Amino acid sequence: MDYISTDELFRREWGIVSINATIIYTWIVMVLMVVGSWLGTRRLSSGPRMSRWQNLLEVVVGTISKQIREVSGQKPDPYIPFIGTLFLFIVICNLLSVVPGWFTPTGSFSTTTALAICVFLAVPMFGIQKLGPLGYLKQYLRPTPLMAPFNIIGEISRTLALAVRLFGNVMSGTKIAAILLWIAPLFAPVLAHALGLLTGVIQAYIFAILAMVYIASATKAAGTTEEEPPESDSLQTSEKGEPAHG
Repeated sequence: MDYISTDELFRREWGIVSINATIIYTWIVMVLMVVGSWLGTRRLSSGPRMSRWQNLLEVVVGTISKQIREVSGQKPDPYIPFIGTLFLFIVICNLLSVVPGWFTPTGSFSTTTALAICVFLAVPMFGIQKLGPLGYLKQYLRPTPLMAPFNIIGEISRTLALAVRLFGNVMSGTKIAAILLWIAPLFAPVLAHALGLLTGVIQAYIFAILAMVYIASATKAAGTTEEEPPESDSLQTSEKGEPAHG
């Protein structure tokens, strides 16, 4: 069967309340993320012995933190919860596509639009928090006040581009898998699953990176950066024999 999106798989309405398959699959992903977070943080340890969940959690958080620092040149701590949640939600939705009967919520334009709107709202929130209301609004007047309408249009258009890009890539991956199954039904499933996994991870990465780029452009004042010296500096100093001061 060929569906335009998961919205068409199931739908029930009770007055103004409407439940469709996209919402149900989204709730499933949310439950998995909450349970996974609980399992990963219930027994945190600072000693040499750490649980597998904590090891995985530290790798994920460390990688996201490094990417945020490299993209924005700022301290990653304020942005890890938002960017990390975006990335994990999208990547889990896409990776679960290998499960028989699973229809990824990111294959629905309503889901990708909601994610893009979250980024659209997060940009001014982080910008105002970092630069203040006037400092953030001044960015729309650069390089000249005549550019203000174009800067506003740019904010709206890139939000639409985020939604369309993610939706289009997820749907194109589904169509390619269907074509492969039609051409070579015996060998295509393995190739289709491998292609789907790779595409899902890449699209989650691209969406999160673009979100961070937009936030960084709104929170970084012109010509300034808050990048901290690398943590390895203290280790390099101690290796040279110089005393490390706490």
